[in-house]
Amino acid sequence: MSAADPNRPKARRARGLMDRRGFGLGLERGLIQRISKVYDDWGFEPLETPAFEYADALGKFLPDQDRPNEGVFALQDDDEQWLALRYDLTAPLARFVAENYDALPKPYRRWAAGPVWRNEKPGPGRFREFWQCDADTVGSASPAADAEMIAMACAAYDAVGLSAGKVQVKFSTRRVLDAVLERIGVPAGAFSTRLIVLRAIDKYDRLGREGVAALLGAGRKDESGDFTKGAGLDATQAAAVLDFVTAGAGARAEVLDRLEAVAGPAAVTELREMDAALTALHIGDSRAAIDPTIVRGLEYYTGAVFEAQLVGADGAGFGSVGGGGRYDDLVARFRGERIPATGFSIGVSRLAAALQAQAASETAGPVVVLVMDQARIADALAMAGELRAAGVRAEAYLGGGGMKAQLKYADKRAAPVAVIQGGDELAKGVVTLKDLKLGAKIAASLGEDREAYAKAREQVQMEAPRAQLVAGVQHLLARGE
Repeated sequence: MSAADPNRPKARRARGLMDRRGFGLGLERGLIQRISKVYDDWGFEPLETPAFEYADALGKFLPDQDRPNEGVFALQDDDEQWLALRYDLTAPLARFVAENYDALPKPYRRWAAGPVWRNEKPGPGRFREFWQCDADTVGSASPAADAEMIAMACAAYDAVGLSAGKVQVKFSTRRVLDAVLERIGVPAGAFSTRLIVLRAIDKYDRLGREGVAALLGAGRKDESGDFTKGAGLDATQAAAVLDFVTAGAGARAEVLDRLEAVAGPAAVTELREMDAALTALHIGDSRAAIDPTIVRGLEYYTGAVFEAQLVGADGAGFGSVGGGGRYDDLVARFRGERIPATGFSIGVSRLAAALQAQAASETAGPVVVLVMDQARIADALAMAGELRAAGVRAEAYLGGGGMKAQLKYADKRAAPVAVIQGGDELAKGVVTLKDLKLGAKIAASLGEDREAYAKAREQVQMEAPRAQLVAGVQHLLARGE
């Protein structure tokens, strides 16, 4: 087949999907291993369900989707039944519990990890295939079960290096907002109005009080001129909702008192029980905070809702890295009776992307030993072996390029140091060690000033006796930490 053959397929990755390799893939696998160990330690059993489910088993439980089976990849099998790739790990759990209900312990505690697929428009950080790692308790209506999910999620984030101050779980409950809406005359049957109210609250971080107030009222025109119809609440009704939305600043005890003032004592009973359980589990305000703006999917969640967010600069651009809540109606679709359930899902792919971006400048590849003479490739292999024996990641270059190509390869591998032994070094019994990380920093700071860079060259590379190869490399690695 010639290069010009029109029948030659074009090498292209499907839109919205990604290839995983190297550091990113290893990071993702490590996250799953550490998170699942926490789930296992807390007494949850592993469960693996198929990638495909019958489409009617998935139903219309994609958050904020108004039509059944939208947002999934579906096909017909040889029996002409519609199958769909799972879009999360919870809908398959509901099917499994309903199918095996009598044989399962109640409550049933399970964890699962695997890829999910969503047929949605891809965008930055938004893929059509991604990994999740979930834990769920089915069969317990206790707010303590919701609190346990939050506490266990905090333990999982600790296990992957996101301790206090790096990630925070924010939580609320749909029951408080329901109570507020009932008080102001928006009954449970006013579904479309409640949907608009929920979507307006969800935009509070982006639009602020004024923007949300407009969406609670007649509507809002954005910068482009597009108009979004509002919920149609009057000024008094909108003010009550805004009082609810803005009640979340401060310690949990303070937030609970403010929410009780706007929604009534009965509405915050569940949150008070969760707060007490979290306190008993040593989860303070910095790890888990009550935030009334956390609303999540209208059709999916029935009570408590949670969302984990990276804190400060580490979280810029990544949004939520986990979430969940209580979904007491999901199993009922199969059994006709309400089965209480709660769960937490960690978005492994998104979390890995955030951690990879955070660590990009800190992560080094292997030391690369250049091969200046193919007849001496064994010497390069031996040097790489000595470095590995001393605990240093290292490889010998096994391509066919010259020195310039080899250094370019080392850059692409994010190598911190290149080891060079050409004819001159061999004759002197030395090796040249090139500090690539320092060289990159100096080059970036000096720009096009080649003369200044030449003067700084002695900082970038050094000679070391061949017998002191390992010590020389370790010295350069240590000064770059």
